Amino acid sequence: MTLRLSRAAAIALSLTMAAPVLAQEEPSPDTVVATVDGTEITLGHMILVRRALPQQYNQLPDEVLFPGILDQLVQQTALQHSFEGDTPPRVAMALENEERSLMAAEVVGKILETAVTDAAIQAAYDEQYAQAEAETEYQAAHILVETEEEAQAIVEELEGGAEFAAVAREKSTGPSGPNGGSLGWFGQGMMVPPFEAAVMEMEVGDISAPVQTQFGWHVIQLNETRIKEAPTLEEVRGELRAKVEQDVVKAHIDGLVENANVDRSGSEAIDPKLLSNMDLTE
Repeated sequence: MTLRLSRAAAIALSLTMAAPVLAQEEPSPDTVVATVDGTEITLGHMILVRRALPQQYNQLPDEVLFPGILDQLVQQTALQHSFEGDTPPRVAMALENEERSLMAAEVVGKILETAVTDAAIQAAYDEQYAQAEAETEYQAAHILVETEEEAQAIVEELEGGAEFAAVAREKSTGPSGPNGGSLGWFGQGMMVPPFEAAVMEMEVGDISAPVQTQFGWHVIQLNETRIKEAPTLEEVRGELRAKVEQDVVKAHIDGLVENANVDRSGSEAIDPKLLSNMDLTE
């Protein structure tokens, strides 16, 4: 009996060795990784869950995430099967919204595949920078005090030979005081209007009369001016790409909406406050 079994085992072993090794099928999004009462959970399902995880999970290796994601999907599927009754309206509507959003994103992605070309970026650069007028930038310092009388006394002190930075460190109430009142470089539109207007009328080396703004009274010293050069295309390529993408997508959407049969009349009788009424989705 033992001999027969040994011979049978040997024959089986020889057949196994002689049989060709079947190639393992390459995993795909449709590869089933688990089933729950007949419902399939695929590798694609897991990949999409992985992609949707918060950013802090990116530091975890896939070997750690894999069993956790699979457990989550198994548990959710079991819970889904345990639900009794019809699909709640809020769930059905959420699924419709999710499909709408995902399909819209697919269309936008297709548009962007061909929308952003070097020519489009160059055209955006030429439009924004090539014809732009040269802009003057200013390097100034100031001393901020509460009253006009204090400011006028400081002007007289500076005219008498006092060092601007030293007076600023001693008397200015502004955050730049400890730094000698220095404001660094700034261009048009970066300072409040009365301050900007005073600076633009000054010559390098001038000390202003007291200037009032909502922050108090300023004594300003203009140290230097320069012409701001337009950035190179490479320096602004990122922001120009974003602008081209935004413009192309907006134009496409506007065209679709304009040509669609859109009827918003149903919204006219709706109180906007109903947006917060979740009971309506029960």
